[in-house]
Amino acid sequence: MTRYRQPGTVQTDHRFTVPLDHADPSGEQIELYAREVVAAGREDSDLPWLVYLEGGPGFGARRFVGQQAWLGRALREFRVLLLDQRGTGLSSPVNRQTLPLRGGPREQADHLAHFRADSIVRDCETVRPRLTGGAPWTVLGQSFGGFCATHYLSTAPEGLATVLITGGLPSLHAHADDVYRAAYPRIERKVAAHYARYPQDVQRARDIAAHLAAHPTVTPSGYTLTPEAFQSLGLGLGVGDGSHQLHHLLEGAFVPTPGGPALSDAFLENVQAALSFAGHPLYALLHESIYGQGQEPTAWAAERVRAEFPRFDAAAALAGDGPLPLTGETIHPWHFEVDPALRPLRETAELLAARTDWAPLYDPARLAANEVPVAAAVYHDDMYVDTAHSLETARAIRGLRTWVTDEFEHDGVRAGGPRVLDRLLALARDET
Repeated sequence: MTRYRQPGTVQTDHRFTVPLDHADPSGEQIELYAREVVAAGREDSDLPWLVYLEGGPGFGARRFVGQQAWLGRALREFRVLLLDQRGTGLSSPVNRQTLPLRGGPREQADHLAHFRADSIVRDCETVRPRLTGGAPWTVLGQSFGGFCATHYLSTAPEGLATVLITGGLPSLHAHADDVYRAAYPRIERKVAAHYARYPQDVQRARDIAAHLAAHPTVTPSGYTLTPEAFQSLGLGLGVGDGSHQLHHLLEGAFVPTPGGPALSDAFLENVQAALSFAGHPLYALLHESIYGQGQEPTAWAAERVRAEFPRFDAAAALAGDGPLPLTGETIHPWHFEVDPALRPLRETAELLAARTDWAPLYDPARLAANEVPVAAAVYHDDMYVDTAHSLETARAIRGLRTWVTDEFEHDGVRAGGPRVLDRLLALARDET
């Protein structure tokens, strides 16, 4: 283990080996990386543990500097473990470069089937006794991390002292089709709110999409920017400053050139940074699989369901005179054509979309008998997780207390971290 200091904290790197397939504990092993963080001066104190499960899927734990966001509040009483979930960050990374070591697309898809919430929770239960001596710990789950925490409550509640969930209460029963059928109207509302705040962006977005339709464009790093790909910048509208960031991006899109107006290199570079899955390919590969339960394939649910909402069609929008609709947290087959980080994985993604052997993720009976203190922040009209689904699940988990708020967007635990974490701890402890 390596120990080092940052402002106000002492951090320790941990590496663990866990089975790729927990049903075969003597089989292939993979590596997990996690960063332990404790307040400076308390590194030798006997503190309870809190493990943080990042959103996603496909993102490593956030790299904090010092006591940023919610971390400072947590360090007042916890020893915190920032876990890179399997395949992310420094935990045996999975991407277009490493997956060919598994073989062809079929072998790659079979490998990726072990990277959902069920395996992540088994990883946590393998790691926990090594760190806590067997004591239960508190779990803080953001977004997909909350999905993992709900699975944790379903399968290993004995490992949990408290569960805190922010923007991540999943439906216990919904198929991916149901998830996206509920999502597209929320996306419309977020886009309409953006255009109402920045009406000048209506024409800017139309001009950019029309330019891309007439002039196929490849960014300096090889991303093929199509009108549909441009629409997906709407993904950022679900976080606190997302609308403002999108506005700043659009206002500098064009520069004059001898051949007429063109999209600037700076704009294309920034768009590439916003849209590329190079740093988190599992998000694209597994996004619909996190909803897979039972024998029905997800089968590119977001793409199929979008056909029920024809107003999202870019060509139709450009043929009319209304605002260009943007899209949100949806993954489509074309992502695996335009993104150089995903192109080699297109067939693997197709096999995952066709898979019919997903294990159930939640146990409603066990959740109804839950005895672990649970508190959840549910963000009103959350762009990424349906509020109605979340509240239905909240009612299904015995003893869960909710804080429903429109003060924050989906990233509330980061944007207002100390306050959000403080409120959830108080709810879980019945102090408010």
